[in-house]
Formats: sequence, C-alpha cells, structure tokens
Amino acid sequence: MVQKDVMQINARQTRTIWLAEDGSGDVEVLDQTRLPHAVEIVRLRTLDDAVRAIADMQVRGAPLIGVTAAYGVCLALREDASDEALAQARARLLAARPTAVNLAWALNEMATAVQDHTQGARSAIAYARAAELADEDVAACEAIGDHGLGVIRAYAQRKGGGRVNVLTHCNAGWLATVDWGTALAPIYKAHRAGLDIHVWVDETRPRNQGASLTAFELGQEGVPHTLIADNTGGHLMQHGMVDLVIVGSDRTTRTGDVCNKIGTYLKALAAEDNEVGFYAALPASTIDWTLTDGLAQIPIEQRGTEEVTHMRGRTAGGDIVTIEIAAPGSPAANYAFDVTPARLVTGIITERGLAEASEAGLLELYPERAGVDAPKSRFGFMKGRITAPDDFDDLGREEIEALFNGES
Repeated sequence: MVQKDVMQINARQTRTIWLAEDGSGDVEVLDQTRLPHAVEIVRLRTLDDAVRAIADMQVRGAPLIGVTAAYGVCLALREDASDEALAQARARLLAARPTAVNLAWALNEMATAVQDHTQGARSAIAYARAAELADEDVAACEAIGDHGLGVIRAYAQRKGGGRVNVLTHCNAGWLATVDWGTALAPIYKAHRAGLDIHVWVDETRPRNQGASLTAFELGQEGVPHTLIADNTGGHLMQHGMVDLVIVGSDRTTRTGDVCNKIGTYLKALAAEDNEVGFYAALPASTIDWTLTDGLAQIPIEQRGTEEVTHMRGRTAGGDIVTIEIAAPGSPAANYAFDVTPARLVTGIITERGLAEASEAGLLELYPERAGVDAPKSRFGFMKGRITAPDDFDDLGREEIEALFNGES
C-alpha cells in the first residue's frame, strides 16, 4: 500500500526519497548537506551514486540509510543482475556507514527478495521490494508517533495540561527516515493533537544536525522549539526545564543498549541525575537481535577530522562556505556515535508500543525473536577495520557472504 506523504517543506508534502517521475528507474533524494539554507534534489543513477550519498551524508539517519541502500541494490541490479554483482553491491553499501544496523538489515531483505529468481526478473523484484521497505518505514514511524504520543500525554497530565518540554539530540525526524521520523514522530503527533509542546534542540556538533535539520523541520511544521548549545541540556534539567528526553537510535541491542549520535550518553547521564525520563524511539529494523553488549560489540564509526576542525554555514551575503574553526594543525578525533547503557534508558518507543529497555522488555513486544541466537560479536569484524566503501573491493563473493553471516 502506498503511504501518503505527511511532512512538509514550504507547505508541500515531501518524502526524503522517491523514484524519479520520468520512469527511468533513477532515484531522487533530498540533499541534506545543503539544508537548511537550500532545498536541493540529487539524482542517484548508479550504485556509486548511492554509496556516495550514504557515505557523504546526503542521506542520513538509520531508517533512511536502509531504504537508500535498498534502492542502491536496485540501481546495481539494473546494470548487472548476477550473483557476483549483488554481493559486491551489498558489500560496498554496507561499508558506507558501518554503525547503523538498518543498512545491513535492508541489504539482507533485498538479497532474500531476489536471490532465488532469474537474473532477468531480479531488477523488477528489487524495485518492488525497495518500495515496500519505504512504505513499511513510513507506517512504522507513524506507529512510533502514536505510541510516543501516549508517553507525552502522560507527562502533560502530570503537569495539569501545562507545556511539555522535550529535549532531543541530533536529528531523528522525518529527514532521518522516509517520513514522520522516530524521535520527532511523537512530537509531531502531540503538536497536531493540540498539546502544548516545546522542543529543546541540541545543535549536535560536529555536523550540527540539530541546528541545520531538526530546527529546520520543526520550523516547517510550526512546532515551538529553541536551539541550544550541546552542553546546555544538563543545566536545563537541573532547573526543571526539561520534562523528558527523546532520541533516536542507529543500533539498539536485544538487551536495550542504545547506540546513537555522539553526545547521547551524556544526555542520558544528566537525565538520570535529575530524574528526567530518557526515551529512545526506533523501529524494529534498528534492533540488532544478535548483540547483547552495545559497548563491546557495536562498531563505532570514525569520520574525517575536518568535520571537527571546520564548519559550514551561510555568510551575510548568502554564500555557503566552509571555514576553519580550530587552531591550524591541531589533531582532532571524530567519533560519530556512543552507546547509552540500558540502565539509563527509561523506555524504548517502537512501532509495537513502549518497551522496558531490557531483553525481556523487547521480547514482550517481539516474542518471535525469542529463539534468535545472540553470537558474541555480530559485525564485530568491522570495528576499526572498515573505514571506506572501497575496503570491500578486493573481496570475493564467498568472503562477502561470510562477513554478512557474522564470520571473520
């Protein structure tokens, strides 16, 4: 079923990814590196284009990365539908961003859909499955919004109908998904339901996704919000100015450890110290049922240091420029994610409801996963090893399949 677009840019309903209207099979995406100062569309024609869009963060956010990867498989198979080409496409797309589990999940979904079919049938089947994944993401995110609305309503009732102040980190809105978003979906639902809600938006260094993306989409929807420096949240909590924190996730373990944008862990520590509820909102595709220890097992992407030493913005004259903000020659480190232990998470908001951040809590919502084994280190081979899509270029099909099966 085709889902109706919900979120808006300039009052026009818009998704983050779609097939080009000319029937070519090309894929179009919003270039998120240009937001908020320009709304530009990028056309993806080849596997290389899809890999680049993910690696360079023209698309970002775990659910959207997964759907983009699915369409990347489509672009690859329309050129070469062989088993070898499929394996190489999966490998190159997987290496583009190693932390978000939705990427591997979507690639496995695509492989399952096409692998038992003839080469001549694979392209059409791939496009159909990618479209289904996109619609499924929209439906899941809206359901997350509905369940999260119940959480926000509870806080509003405690305050006698007064304003609910939510703090969020990075961007887990509709720009991080196909539509609706994860962490912001409950906020959009609350706003549309007439609740008095206000959002504290962390700027989210070093790429400033909060300042450039979350503030942008909240503004487009008319949701009251205030942009703050990353280290302000603890102060606000100490003074009773935050009722709850809602963040997204790039990978969550079966035991409830939440991996998200760097700095999330510090928000959770501050929330715990000030008795503020801390929630993660995510679809089932973000849960890695093969992991039990997020700190030990989740690979943490390290990105280029220029993201720390330089900053991009618009001048008074309207030009988009990148400037150096660090002392010339100063070494820098750029860890993209951190892990928040389950003990600091009040609850996990999913498309099936609110779960306790524990294996038992998640299995109560997903009982069909109870029999899934949890190897010691799923995708652990990527930790400290894969840094760029080209790292897979020299691997053969059997080696690639072994990596997807968790063997090293």
